[in-house]
Amino acid sequence: MTGYGFRKLLAALLAVWAACLLASPAAAASCYYASSQGTTGPADWQTYCWLDLSGYNNTAATSAAGQSFNYTLPDGTTMSFTLKVTTANALTSSATPSWTGAAVGNTAFLGISGKPILYQTGSGGSSTVTISNITLTPPASGTITNYMFVAADGESTNGGESLKFQTNGGTWQMLDQVGPINGSTYPAIGGTGTATFTETGVDGNVGAYIVGSTTPTTVTTTMVGSGLEGAMFAVRFASIRLTTQIATARADADDQFAFTINATGTGSLLASGTSSGTGLGPFTAAALSSSAAIPLTLNQAMAGGSANAIAHYRSVLKCTNSTSSSTPLPNNVVTTSYNFGSLQFGDAVQCTYTETPYPHLTLVKVLTGGGRFSSARAFPNDQFILNIDQGTTVVATTTTTGSNSTLNNASTPQYQATAGTAYTFVELGAGSTSIDQYTATMSCDNDWAGSSTNLPTAPGGSVTPQLGDVITCTITNKKRSTNGTLSLTKVSIPVSDPINGTINPLMIPGAIVKYTIYVQNSGSDDIDQDTIFIADALPSQISVGTASSPAFADGSPSSGLSWTQNTTYGIRYSNSATAPTGWTSCTYNPSSSYDPAVKYVCLKPKGTMNGRSTNGAPTNFSVSFQALVK
Repeated sequence: MTGYGFRKLLAALLAVWAACLLASPAAAASCYYASSQGTTGPADWQTYCWLDLSGYNNTAATSAAGQSFNYTLPDGTTMSFTLKVTTANALTSSATPSWTGAAVGNTAFLGISGKPILYQTGSGGSSTVTISNITLTPPASGTITNYMFVAADGESTNGGESLKFQTNGGTWQMLDQVGPINGSTYPAIGGTGTATFTETGVDGNVGAYIVGSTTPTTVTTTMVGSGLEGAMFAVRFASIRLTTQIATARADADDQFAFTINATGTGSLLASGTSSGTGLGPFTAAALSSSAAIPLTLNQAMAGGSANAIAHYRSVLKCTNSTSSSTPLPNNVVTTSYNFGSLQFGDAVQCTYTETPYPHLTLVKVLTGGGRFSSARAFPNDQFILNIDQGTTVVATTTTTGSNSTLNNASTPQYQATAGTAYTFVELGAGSTSIDQYTATMSCDNDWAGSSTNLPTAPGGSVTPQLGDVITCTITNKKRSTNGTLSLTKVSIPVSDPINGTINPLMIPGAIVKYTIYVQNSGSDDIDQDTIFIADALPSQISVGTASSPAFADGSPSSGLSWTQNTTYGIRYSNSATAPTGWTSCTYNPSSSYDPAVKYVCLKPKGTMNGRSTNGAPTNFSVSFQALVK
């Protein structure tokens, strides 16, 4: 026994134990496709339906009558045969891969369900497996004129081992050369194109071969093991694969597609697939290897959880055939359900649904910016109407709700548009809301990155979408920065005069007065921080100077301001003949308690002045100082 043979024997130990648990003869079984191609699998790997031998019973199979197997194939065809075994050591059924060095299951045809391998359990020896009376019965709506029976090396034929497949059907055709787990060594082969195909093992990790014979009624396999040897079988007639790809973008990120192959007469599901993730595909195909010429229908629909119905997409079906055949094929047919008809023997058809969304448009509202009431609104209950217009017709609309910083209903429903038709994105003020209180910008995005459609750049702009466009435009509003609405009132109240003193003083020369400047903000906006500057032109009848003793008083509702007398804030003076333009222009220092040279009093409080209160009352403050009546 070679080293490879010993390792294969150890790998089969569990299978030996399982074989000791005798089962009853198989009554019904299934065949299974691989779940993935692997690195060396053929392009048509999904068209092989591997016969599950899980029900194999060595006692029944080695009896004079052999063991009966019955299968229901994916297209509804039933297949039956008798399996009779002559062997030096018991056989068992095994999953793929049969061991770590096997080619099938490691480098190709990955993930085959069930136990498709008929496997030796003892070291060395010869096993003959005869599959006879192969009968295929089509479903009521089908006919069978030809089919292919597939035989494969289910293990790896190493030194001292061999496989021989004999058929009474069509000569053996080479279908695939499965690569080894490493290196490039293969068993020696012979008999391609004849009724007897052979594999003769060589040392090392080796590849495997898969061959097919058309319409046999008997296939005989001879396995000679040094360690262990195995064979597996599949059935093929003609194949069709159906997939979906997305041309530009999904109309909604949640949209996924379901594509199926159904029997036309009964509607029975024969094969299915779905899209997944965020990519555009093509996605893993729904594959059918059909042994009966039954009429087929190819369907496209939305998968569960999708946001849209299939009517939101233009579905186009195209099929190709890798073999020369008279089977009619759809070529860019716009449909979601296509009556394909029947496959012919040898067909290897690839069909693709291409999904292109009809134009879709959405208009969204965003509010931004600072302010007393929210990050958004000029007035707490301002609301906005968003419209998508086609000419004079509103085709999609929403009116926002919420107040202050809460903005609800801020997006129109997604609208399925007509390619080549112009649409306009519009916003209006709802109710008493004045849209003029806001500045507005608009930006648009197209989920189809490669689209040539020109997108509008400002509210009121239009777009003429094309097939495949999924456009979202966002209008961002910011309430206008008015710096509030300020008003100023000045009041002079006598404190004393040279004749009456402090009792009922009069505004006469020499009188001392309390000169007060009242400031209020009746606007909804706050005043930007540290920006209030007041240059008050003094009446010609009064003078102020070093005796002014300025006093700041916050009002109610509160202005939110404070008073700090320093070089940056407080009170300053100017002797200029014209009004100073800013705080730094107020540079005159009075030379006396009441200096007649002072022409302007400059005031600069500290902080951000609040906009009016929620009940509409203006915020306010005042600054008072002492002055002399000339």
